[in-house]
Amino acid sequence: MENRQDLQSILPLLPLSQASSELFWPPNAVDCLNSLSMGPSISKIDSGTVLFHAIVRLRASLGLSEEGLASNAAHGYAFYFDELMFPERARRWFADVVPFLARLLLSLPSLLEVHYRDSDRAFGSGNAGLRVLYPQEAGIVFLSQELIAAFLACSLFCAFPQRHGYDLPVINFDDLFGSPGSGLPKGYCQSGYTTAKKWRMLPPDATSSQRGKIDCLVHYFERVSSSVPTGVVSFRRKVLAFRYADELSYPDVDFWRQSNTALCSFRVSLSGCIEDQQYEILEVDFANKCFGGGALRRGCVQEEICFMLNPELIAGMFFLPPMENNETIEVIGAERFSDYKGYSSTFHFAKNHNDTRPLDYLKRKKRMIVAIDALCRPGVNQFKTGFLVRETNKAFCGFQVQSHHNPYLKQSKESVTYHVNESGAEVIHPSCTNLPDEVLGVATGNWGCGAFGGDLEIKSMIQWLAASQAGRPFILYNTFGVKALQRLEEVTQFLLENGWTVGDLWTLLDEYGAQRYSGETYIGFLDWLVPSPHLGIH
Repeated sequence: MENRQDLQSILPLLPLSQASSELFWPPNAVDCLNSLSMGPSISKIDSGTVLFHAIVRLRASLGLSEEGLASNAAHGYAFYFDELMFPERARRWFADVVPFLARLLLSLPSLLEVHYRDSDRAFGSGNAGLRVLYPQEAGIVFLSQELIAAFLACSLFCAFPQRHGYDLPVINFDDLFGSPGSGLPKGYCQSGYTTAKKWRMLPPDATSSQRGKIDCLVHYFERVSSSVPTGVVSFRRKVLAFRYADELSYPDVDFWRQSNTALCSFRVSLSGCIEDQQYEILEVDFANKCFGGGALRRGCVQEEICFMLNPELIAGMFFLPPMENNETIEVIGAERFSDYKGYSSTFHFAKNHNDTRPLDYLKRKKRMIVAIDALCRPGVNQFKTGFLVRETNKAFCGFQVQSHHNPYLKQSKESVTYHVNESGAEVIHPSCTNLPDEVLGVATGNWGCGAFGGDLEIKSMIQWLAASQAGRPFILYNTFGVKALQRLEEVTQFLLENGWTVGDLWTLLDEYGAQRYSGETYIGFLDWLVPSPHLGIH
């Protein structure tokens, strides 16, 4: 273990120590966790207030006392578990869930040792073990759901150190818990809202979204404490090489202009959500360039909600630095644990979700999520050719099936490519580890619009171009009833009926962009491309 480059890249980010070939908790940390694991009758940890005191002691045992937590974290833990959580549920939480999580943390060193051993056996030494996946380093990491649960328990207990010298967020939950108490409306004293019943009477934009996020995470911990999931989740950094490498090189404007690839089928949904499809599909995460965005802070839009429904995604924030222009992040196997209602300030946990997706041959749930980050507030520059190329390539990188083999062939366990490693053992070739059983369609929507300021019509066309070029069979586009896209189905079907190619659409998109940038036109792209009779444009 001591000579592993993958482990050495991640070790400064862990709350563990290493001596020789062994990972271990410091002795004082073991004492703290052992106490937590014994339940409230012995540990006396039976409230949010006392739990936070235990967290402070655990951090002190790890030498983290000088690294401050969010100023309202102490109140947040007390407020949530002592005031918002119903008494019977709180009793079960402290009697069953907290001791389980402490035991899980005590097993973290052995879980990591098993992780690296099994990773080497399956994929070859250093190919898929936990490590920092730096920018421009295409690679994949496989984590068991049990190991991910241990990492998230570390987050709940705020046991992770600061990331000095790393462009990575600290994934402790102190900022998240610091929000509910601090979000009370001005003019109201906290004592006026000291019961869960009165808290629920607060205006929905006061603290409901932050409480909803914590509710999802607490529900996740309750679920894993009752039955530890046994599957696997993979995290892949996908890179379109800027220099010529193969079919995964970064396309230039001529590539898009000259493409003869037919446009794929385009389906429009006026309602519904990306994550609610009843069949296997590639789900698009409208990502921040920092994977996870504000999931553990105050953000609560599409990406953050995705991370709360599928909390195992949070583990990727631990080792995936920000994406660059030619990169995306693909996750396969993250289990969904929660259903929800509302959006942004009205987001709240609704009920448990039983994820019935089958497993693939690598024990991953057949749920594929790809994080693609759009340009943030590009203004009129988004219509320039270089910006159009950047956005199209970003989506293309995310939608591409990244493999050295034909990415569109049916993949099964029997057809996986194996190679012999240095020890003479047969291992799975890493390039095969993200191929789905069949090529999936893409479920997406108004990517990069809203707060990011992207043009709705342009972004829909960009994603269509990228999905088509990547060989996806269809794109399912959720408009959420936005008026600007009311002609989307009409226009896309017209183009399909007339046999348009990627190159045809790209050429006119680029021409429109030039006119829009120069001020020659201000009408939307759909009306510019296929004029509606009532507009009087011919």
